[in-house]
Amino acid sequence: MRQLALAVYPSEVATTLASAQKHGLTLFAQLDAREGDEVRQMLILEAPNGRIEDFLADVEKSTDLRALFAPQGIISLRPPASEPESQMLDIQPRSPLEVFLGALQSIGSWPGFLGYAVVGGIIVWIGLFTESIFLLVAAMLIAPFAGPAMTLAIATARGDANLLGRSLLRYIAALAASILTAWLLSLAFDQRIATELMIETSMRSTVSLLLPLAAGVAGALNLVQSERSSLVSGAATGMLVAAALAPPAGLIGMGLAIGQTDIVLSSLWALGIQIVGINLAGCVVFRIYGMQTNGARYPRGKDWISIASLASSMAVLAALLTVQFSDAPQFQQSSVSQRVSALVVDELDRSPEIRLVTVNSHFTRSREQGNNPVWITVQVQASLDDREASAVADRIEKRVEDEFPITALVDLTAKD
Repeated sequence: MRQLALAVYPSEVATTLASAQKHGLTLFAQLDAREGDEVRQMLILEAPNGRIEDFLADVEKSTDLRALFAPQGIISLRPPASEPESQMLDIQPRSPLEVFLGALQSIGSWPGFLGYAVVGGIIVWIGLFTESIFLLVAAMLIAPFAGPAMTLAIATARGDANLLGRSLLRYIAALAASILTAWLLSLAFDQRIATELMIETSMRSTVSLLLPLAAGVAGALNLVQSERSSLVSGAATGMLVAAALAPPAGLIGMGLAIGQTDIVLSSLWALGIQIVGINLAGCVVFRIYGMQTNGARYPRGKDWISIASLASSMAVLAALLTVQFSDAPQFQQSSVSQRVSALVVDELDRSPEIRLVTVNSHFTRSREQGNNPVWITVQVQASLDDREASAVADRIEKRVEDEFPITALVDLTAKD
């Protein structure tokens, strides 16, 4: 529920109140007012969130409308006093107009925005360089990627070319600032090789698309839900969006500095799929909650711009997924590692005299792009001499290489 104040001419009061009643708004008070020498009537209305935009679109057709819209929720108490709980259970999502105006307000000054992007890049670099995961979490809280990500999705849902361009500009500027910061820090501290956390973070999975889709849905839901109906803070959803974007941005800068092209390409792919995935998921949620290209006080929305933006995002997403699934294991290392470990377990189960203790499979970034083998460490409980252990390791290598287009290196340790 929101409070809406309208200043109308006395002759238009009846028409305005009739429209308010039609759209489910309730008159709270009617006051005499003046604007210069002109007499006006001030109407204070209690407005359900989902009805505000349709009501304003209706009354502005026939009224020289002046409106004061308070975006904070109100608690409306009506008689009888014994039933307050039933009066406050109808918690509605925010109006599409309120979400859109909030997006416009979020595109503020550049210095603070870029400052957070640089600070986020510094913390990402420190976290990856020192292998401190908690610093990566801190960077996700600071990195300002959630703002442009959500305004881009709103611009796509609204078909607003102006907002679309400004959102993309801020997106690119924030990512470039973080990448440049990480690159300069790697050069300044003479970084030569990738850390284990960098390598681990740069590995991609066949389910990588799910993160940006989840981030887009969570970010959009946080914007459309009423502040009293959401149990998740904006900082938490903003962190989820930044989790999809901040580490790849830092990895690109660090990979460029140390000449690790496979890290750079993997992170560029990740950034691309995060951007289009968040945009598509966020746009769908905004559309579900009633955001359209045409609305009250909003003449810039164009259907063809919304369709073109959605089509472009879907085309880029399809291209990135094609690259991922046609180039194994370059963009599937994390998933391939798990499948290799499962394959080792299956192979050893064929020999009942060998009991598996542990198995670990992982890729490295020590060689040129595309030529990194999978390193498989296996510990078993069995009475095997060196020749028999070597034979088992060779059997595992052959099984893995027959299944995947990769080179397998097996380190098998047997103890009775």
